[in-house]
Amino acid sequence: MQRRLVGIDLGIASAHTVRVRDEAGREVCRRRCEPTVESLTAIESAALAGAATGTRLEVVIEPTGPAWLPIAVFFTARGHLVFRVSSAKAADLRRFLSRHAKSNGIDADTLARLPLIDPDGLRPLELPGAAAAALDRRVRACDRLTMAASEHKVRIKDLVRQVMPCTPLTGDLGKADLAVLERYADPRALLRLGRARLTALIVKASHNHQGAARAEQWLAAAQAAVDLYGDHPAVAFTDLAAEIATEVRLLRAIATELAAHAAERETCYRWVDPMQLARSLPGLAEVGGPAMTAVIGDAARFPTAAHFKSYLGLAPRASETGDTDRKGQPMSKAGSRLARATLIRAADWARKQDPQLARVYHQQMVERGAEHLKASCVVAARLAERLWTVMRRRMPYVICDIDGTPVTPQQAKQIIAQQWTVTEEIRRRRRSNKRRAGKAPHQVLTGHDRKDARSVRTRRPSPPESSATPSRTVKQPAVLTTDPR
Repeated sequence: MQRRLVGIDLGIASAHTVRVRDEAGREVCRRRCEPTVESLTAIESAALAGAATGTRLEVVIEPTGPAWLPIAVFFTARGHLVFRVSSAKAADLRRFLSRHAKSNGIDADTLARLPLIDPDGLRPLELPGAAAAALDRRVRACDRLTMAASEHKVRIKDLVRQVMPCTPLTGDLGKADLAVLERYADPRALLRLGRARLTALIVKASHNHQGAARAEQWLAAAQAAVDLYGDHPAVAFTDLAAEIATEVRLLRAIATELAAHAAERETCYRWVDPMQLARSLPGLAEVGGPAMTAVIGDAARFPTAAHFKSYLGLAPRASETGDTDRKGQPMSKAGSRLARATLIRAADWARKQDPQLARVYHQQMVERGAEHLKASCVVAARLAERLWTVMRRRMPYVICDIDGTPVTPQQAKQIIAQQWTVTEEIRRRRRSNKRRAGKAPHQVLTGHDRKDARSVRTRRPSPPESSATPSRTVKQPAVLTTDPR
């Protein structure tokens, strides 16, 4: 059977570099192309020149920004196979084939050789349908906006800590805090506002959840800042307040956009997963369910649950040689950051609702000496396997006891509280603020300490004394201080 292997090194602002090889690895042609129908059609014709009728191209690309999508859409629509490989895998093979040189042509040639070198490690790319593609975009948009909002919140707290060292922002930023900072981030303006008007502002913004107590905290912080800084020219109160107000407005704009994308994400999720199977798992709720549904796509494309766990990067690295097998290796982290973070956050809730997952967490913490994060990662790996099973069987998840007996949520929490709760003493022992390192650093000796250490190293140890025989002096052989020659 004839094969035509096409390696395309994608360019973001430049043309794509193409290398075509046959089933024996011989070069067929070299080309450059643009993401247009005319250019890609010319590449297809050049790659199939001289091949038998019905030959399908095997196109190998890397996920280079947004440049991979036009190539994948064009060739899959023409009935060809498209493989999207990781950049790390392609880089490893490129270093093996060409250790001391790197170019676009070498990268494209490396991609074309991958189906010959590692045929079992490649899986054809399956592009999603309209509903799944829409869900994927909404999930990614919500994730990016959430990350952006977190950055603005951190920036606001840093600026407030600069203008008011005794900042009252010790927890989450609330609507009342944003209302105060948008207009009165300057501590002098805050003091001029007064207690009554500040209290009324906080009560209105927080819908009567906060009031005079919170106003007193703001006024105390403002007064402490004024007493500390005074009229020092290095502290630009007005400019800091203006920057804080800008950050607050940006945060509110992001929150508005996030709410709109979240609403559309919910609509798309109902079309992709009408039974809400992903949300039936413990820990995967309003955000986690759509995110994992977008990541897993068609569960049938993964042969087993272990393959899906490895795809997410939750499987530990393997290190085995001879009779040695090193256990406890770190995760590979080879998959989607969004999916991995979603499952790890969900695992912390799932262990409090599912006795089986609570048992896994308990074993890691109590019996194997793992800390909380490591134990949560192990639970996340188990949760990924169960997610694959639920989506593959198209059946909702059922919480069961460790013997497989279905239980209600109340019974599950009672079982966890009685049998699989990690005590606070064990948690305290597992916590450590010190970094684990290898050997301790050598102590640097100077002056008399160095001379004493040298004398200790050169002094010969005295023979052990026995209680049965009297001690005696053993004559040591003479030590030559010059060359015997």
